[in-house]
Amino acid sequence: MFKVLEPFFLAFIPLFVAVDAIGNIPLFISLVNNLGTKARERVIAESVRTAAAVAVLFMLIGKLVLRFLGITISDFQIAGGLLLFVISLRLLFPGASKMPLYGEKEKDVGVFPLGMPLITGPAVLTTTLIMLDSYGIVPSMVSLALNMLIVWFTLKKADFLIKFFGEGGTRAFSKIMYILLAAIGVMMVRRGVTGVIFP
Repeated sequence: MFKVLEPFFLAFIPLFVAVDAIGNIPLFISLVNNLGTKARERVIAESVRTAAAVAVLFMLIGKLVLRFLGITISDFQIAGGLLLFVISLRLLFPGASKMPLYGEKEKDVGVFPLGMPLITGPAVLTTTLIMLDSYGIVPSMVSLALNMLIVWFTLKKADFLIKFFGEGGTRAFSKIMYILLAAIGVMMVRRGVTGVIFP
């Protein structure tokens, strides 16, 4: 039974770490602080739809793009692993933030910056492609769907979760996720280098 579920579990964990659903809560609250209930619901729906669509699209055409450019999976694993490591290292530094620059009057915060790049950013795009190559289309798609469901739930219950964890708790949880992300990045580089040396 576990052998059947193992690919799903192994694909789910790196995506869960990369998405960082809990860590996005303070950013989400700051973006929708002045919005009413209906507007907030619309932002949540837009953000999850955008994040899922971008991730699925990249998962489906990413390998074709790599093949067109002459990039092997091992090359992508090394580059992707280094990228994940750098992103996680940057976010571990005091004062670092995933928040990009955006206008205060930006109306489509569900699409940008929430859906892309806060939920589905470079780390998630890189991870989805690696998981697709490592575990196949079904475990990768199921894992992505579950992670998007978790994102939807955490944003829906953001006020409760921020009270439960506290701002310090959510920051601490995020730091742990970033350390795991750095470790996953190192693992990807190791697999990529092994693939180059022993093709």
